[in-house]
Amino acid sequence: MSQDPWLQNYDATCRLAQEIAENIHERNRQQRTGGNPAKINMTLRASLQKLKQNIAQLKEDLLRASSSRRLMQSEADRRQNLIDDLLTRETQLNASFKGDITEPEPSRSKLMAGGASGGMSTNPWLVNESEETRGLTFGEIKQQQQQIIEAQDAGLEALAAVISRQKIMGQDIGNELDEHNEIIDDLAHLVDKTDDRIRNETRRVKLVETKSASCGMLVVIVLLLIAIVVVAVWPV
Repeated sequence: MSQDPWLQNYDATCRLAQEIAENIHERNRQQRTGGNPAKINMTLRASLQKLKQNIAQLKEDLLRASSSRRLMQSEADRRQNLIDDLLTRETQLNASFKGDITEPEPSRSKLMAGGASGGMSTNPWLVNESEETRGLTFGEIKQQQQQIIEAQDAGLEALAAVISRQKIMGQDIGNELDEHNEIIDDLAHLVDKTDDRIRNETRRVKLVETKSASCGMLVVIVLLLIAIVVVAVWPV
């Protein structure tokens, strides 16, 4: 997996800030020893302008990545803190370049790893390191950042897998609910048909009962007529 372009730009900006700090330190040394710092001042102005542009680009890229939700909130906050540190460092470097800040004693800060070799004096305006990166080279810091990104990617992949499984479960539950609804509709239809049949059979039973009562009355009347005739014709 290739390194995040944002982190590459951040590393380049940090190296630029380190270079500016070293040049300011050298410019101040030349001023103290009576040298001519005009050339290095021109270089410093251009470098400070480029540093400002790089920081602005980092802010813009971070805002774009955060808006598109390509970063976890914790990583976005961490990168914002890195930008805030760069902004503070830019302000210090500008103030030091203009002579508004007196350079501290060399013993109060050290160059980042690899920057103090060959007897070079320490520079207080270099990037302040955290405890996690203190003593590490740029390559080791990149590797550490890469490991963090890989761990975050693995976490995102696991989260995506969980969400995918939940989506499948939701679809299965939805399909089962649809089947249950169809069964309920069929049952309701059968109940309606059964209710209609019961009402029809009830009407038929009442009709039969009515007809049965009418037939009974006719039989009684016929029997009474027969009895009257028999009594009338029977000799006394």
